[in-house]
Amino acid sequence: MIVCVCNNISDREIRQAVDLGISSVAELHRELGVGTMCGKCVSYAREVLTEHLESKTVVTELRRVAQAA
Repeated sequence: MIVCVCNNISDREIRQAVDLGISSVAELHRELGVGTMCGKCVSYAREVLTEHLESKTVVTELRRVAQAA
């Protein structure tokens, strides 16, 4: 779905940007041009960004389970 009509930016592109390290609307603005024209897309872009950031699994600890012999 197109999020930013002015710059033809899709929700998929925003998710890919998050996967590549983007973590703020300011970075989306700078890197993809989201919200640089009319600005109507900013709230939805923020929603897509936040949802995708929250859905990412972060591994904070790795444990090896001992197997029974």
